[in-house]
This record gives sequence, C-alpha cells and structure tokens, in this order.
Amino acid sequence: MDVRTRILEAAAGLLSRSADADVSTRAVCEAAGVGAPILYRHFGDKEGLLSAVVDFGFERYLAAKRVPRPSSDPVADLREGWDNHVRFAVENPNYYRLMYSPGLSVPPAAAAEAQRLLREVIERIAAAGRLRVAPETATRMVMSANAGVALSLISRPALYPDPDFSPRVRDALVASITTPEAAGAVRAADDTVPTAAATFAARLRATPPTSLTPPETALLHQWLATLADAP
Repeated sequence: MDVRTRILEAAAGLLSRSADADVSTRAVCEAAGVGAPILYRHFGDKEGLLSAVVDFGFERYLAAKRVPRPSSDPVADLREGWDNHVRFAVENPNYYRLMYSPGLSVPPAAAAEAQRLLREVIERIAAAGRLRVAPETATRMVMSANAGVALSLISRPALYPDPDFSPRVRDALVASITTPEAAGAVRAADDTVPTAAATFAARLRATPPTSLTPPETALLHQWLATLADAP
C-alpha cells in the first residue's frame, strides 16, 4: 500500500468514528505512521485531505452508479437513484456531511460526479418525452431535494421519524418534473410545449444535427431550454 492510500485509509477510519465529522491532521499522521510534511506534500492542507477522504469514501458508491444498468423506465431509475443516495447518506453520515460542508474550499470530486450521473438519467427521461422542464433545471431540483432530505435524516433524525418521508418527497418531486405517460401519449395542453422542448433538446444532444453550424446549434439549444422551463 502506498503512502497516500495509507493516509486516506487512516483518515477515513478516524472520520467514520468521529462525533463531529472532523479529524485532525495530527491524529491522521499518528494513525498512518507518517510525519506532517508527508501528509501536506500529498494533500496540500487539511481541506485538501478532507476533500480527498470524501472522494475515497464515496468511491464504492459511485462505482456502483457508474455501471451501465439502465432499465426500460428512466423514471424508475431516477427513483431508485434517489433511494440509493439517501441510503448511502444514512449509512455513512460523516462522509455525507463532509461532502456538503460549506467549510471545504476544495469541493470533493464526488459531488460533481454524482451530479453528472444524475444528469445522464435526466437526459434519458427527456429523450423518452417524459420531462416537463429543462434537464439542467430538473437535475438541480433533484440534487438539491435529494441532498436536503438526506442531510435532514442524518442531522435531525428525531424530527423525521416517518420512514415514508423520503419516498413522499421523492414522489412529489418526480411528479412535478415528469409526465406519467410515455412519449407520444396525449398530455394536458400546458405540458405540451415544455415537454416537447425538453425532448427535442435531449435528442439533439444525443444526435447533433450536421446541417446547422455550431452557433446555430447553440442558439437552438438556448431557445429550447427557455421553452422547456416556461411556466
């Protein structure tokens, strides 16, 4: 095992047992059997170390999400992803609190990757003709709500004893951004334009048109994003 991995494993073990989701560099050095200069050479400072520890802790969770196992129903995949996200937070509260800590000036790469993987599911929903808003808007809505529920459950569990709390928030959000019908089905008039715009934009991203110049394509995507988010 190399020195960097040894430091990360030591820090991860201390973090998992920490009462306040924090560790000291001194304790990490002692646990890893290294001096402070070696730790700082690998991670720069304490924030760099904590950011790397979050990525280290999230690796198994993200590895499972990277496996391409989409079902025929991307909305069902979205619900499953929500549940997996909350489950990981509840089982690994210190990693999760640290990933969303405003005190970290070095954002963990895990947060950006989790959002990218979510966006891929949202794009599939849009391509299927089932998204009511622009994919970027939907991604932000889901990510913020999912993280909010997870942080609520691990930070104030006594205030959220209902086991159906997370599924209820999930289903309310999913219903607000998706349509219940498959592409081509009859929808309410106020859903037609936003859903069609989101669908068209997703399919253009999947298969970029060769008959348009890059500026024309960018302008078309801008128009479609505006229509997809129209109230």
